[in-house]
Amino acid sequence: MTSTPDFSFEEAAFARGLIYVAGVDEVGRGPLCGPVVAAAVRLDPLRIPPGLNDSKKLTQARREALAAEIMARADVAVAEASVEEIDRLNILQASHLAMCRAVAGLAQAPDHVLVDGNRLPRDLALSAEAVVKGDARSQSIAAASIVAKVWRDRIMVDLAQQHPGYGWERNAGYPTKDHLEALRNLGVTPHHRRSFKPVHHILYQDQTISR
Repeated sequence: MTSTPDFSFEEAAFARGLIYVAGVDEVGRGPLCGPVVAAAVRLDPLRIPPGLNDSKKLTQARREALAAEIMARADVAVAEASVEEIDRLNILQASHLAMCRAVAGLAQAPDHVLVDGNRLPRDLALSAEAVVKGDARSQSIAAASIVAKVWRDRIMVDLAQQHPGYGWERNAGYPTKDHLEALRNLGVTPHHRRSFKPVHHILYQDQTISR
């Protein structure tokens, strides 16, 4: 039996006297290129869109429809950390940076934040709790995962038009067979994360050959 996210983490926070509770999640740790994107969502308990779930368990069409509903019914903020920031900080710290930016972008500062994962961003200077596999357990985090996924996929479709051949409109920058093959044949773009091994190895090989 598969379970779906519920509102119990949020209700537990309400019971402690916390009123404005938001969920935050990021998308894009694994890709070889493009930004990491985070979304923060504070759901209205009386207007929760039905069918919220971990974005990975939904079809693209369902994600798109739910993202539009979430944007219309909830307080939502989306933020990014750039490829340059990923390479400078590392992907975990860049993910946390994007999360902090998303939370700061909400129309009203939350009293409490539910963060997907097992670690809290160190710069998140407010009440928060880490929820392991939160996108499958908390409706607020699930909503954030959906918005972040749809947002980032659109970025990658735009970048794919600027850099055809890598299949970003299909693979969203993840290291699929066609992406890795294109990386070897077409080379590294300005949007590739140079600190990631497959990209770093190709750059290193090119430098070695050209010497």
